[in-house]
Amino acid sequence: MDLAAAFRLAAQFNWHESVGNHFSASLSPDGRRFLMNPRWRHFSGIRASELLALDADDDRTMERPDAPDPSAWAIHGQLHARLPQARSILHLHPPYATAVAALADPTVPPIDQNTARFYNRIAVDRAYGGIADSAAEGARLADILGNRRVLMMGNHGVLVVAPTIAEAFEDLYFLERACQTLVLAYSTGQPLNVMSPELAERTAVDWEDYSGMSFAHFDELKRALDRQDPAYAS
Repeated sequence: MDLAAAFRLAAQFNWHESVGNHFSASLSPDGRRFLMNPRWRHFSGIRASELLALDADDDRTMERPDAPDPSAWAIHGQLHARLPQARSILHLHPPYATAVAALADPTVPPIDQNTARFYNRIAVDRAYGGIADSAAEGARLADILGNRRVLMMGNHGVLVVAPTIAEAFEDLYFLERACQTLVLAYSTGQPLNVMSPELAERTAVDWEDYSGMSFAHFDELKRALDRQDPAYAS
């Protein structure tokens, strides 16, 4: 149900794009079996019962009558197969993070505590080669992400992985907020007040003491969703 809730909430926050983008969550201990959204369904209407159960080792997945989006399979299939720590994977093109990904320098400098949350914790892909629709491209992205949780996909968007949906959603939430702050700061034309490496790292570490906030925030969001439209859980 958490995965279905994440789709509805992403639509409410206007992070989605048309009927594209994709989220997934592991079903098996090794992460190779996972749930993912069906092909070309709007996030605002996805229900838990409609999620696809997929296997990263199934070479015939794209021959299924309900085959997932090719790009979704290429990215999520490879990440779940290669990165067992990536239990939940959220890939989107949200407005501000995508704007930063489109810059010649798509890094996120630590200019406030939200941007500092990600200091030295973002992997950056600078070799966009078009729509990711091959296993080789998914494997390349997995190699770039490595043991980090956030991938800034140059000329593309963002991808976040975490042990749980709640933690992945929280990282995505703060990444988009951080990029919004960065874009607004850039728009002033004034020099950025970048933290020292020591202060930025200390702030990033301090955020780890608030890891429980991820679950509290997601629970609050789900309670609001239950009041508005509990159909996501059906």
